Amino acid sequence: MFTGIVTDLGEVRSVTARANNLHRITILTRYPRAELVEGASVACSGVCLTVVDTGEENGRTWFAVDAADETLRVTGVGRWRHGARINLERPLKVGDELGGHIVSGHVDGLARVVSREDMTDMARFTLRAPRELSRYIAAKGSVALDGVSLTVNTVEGDDFTVLIIPHTLKVTSIGTLKAGDDVNLEIDTMARYAARLIEAR
Repeated sequence: MFTGIVTDLGEVRSVTARANNLHRITILTRYPRAELVEGASVACSGVCLTVVDTGEENGRTWFAVDAADETLRVTGVGRWRHGARINLERPLKVGDELGGHIVSGHVDGLARVVSREDMTDMARFTLRAPRELSRYIAAKGSVALDGVSLTVNTVEGDDFTVLIIPHTLKVTSIGTLKAGDDVNLEIDTMARYAARLIEAR
């Protein structure tokens, strides 16, 4: 489990196609190598991936993950290339502060940036969610976009808006987004189960 509070902005070092349609992705990070044991989970722009190898390069840690067909189909991982900036978060530990909201790292689909409005130190984004996911998005509710926990401001049909504060623009990849870009979208777990309970009635 994660919280949607990004703790490092990693960088894709390499992407290699492997057997069985796997992609081996190597990511540079500021995390200490000792904290990235093989088998550990890391949220990579909102996608929970498993560490399969680690090392150091020029004094900087790197770790490798494998992405399978389903991950490449549902998320934006298949578009990652050398130099791409990746929001990173390590799993929640018992006793950690829950600063965002409960995020599973299981991306539901892709949302598209419809527009970006830059203001003084902030930015307002309008995004369009897939029709099958938009019903789970509510004003004042939570979403995770590329692994970043955000509060929904407004909802109109399949479109919703979020307001990004200066800190988030600075320390995450959200600050580089522009109209036409796709982002990994995870809907709020509470909204998913509430909708399921209503359907069951």
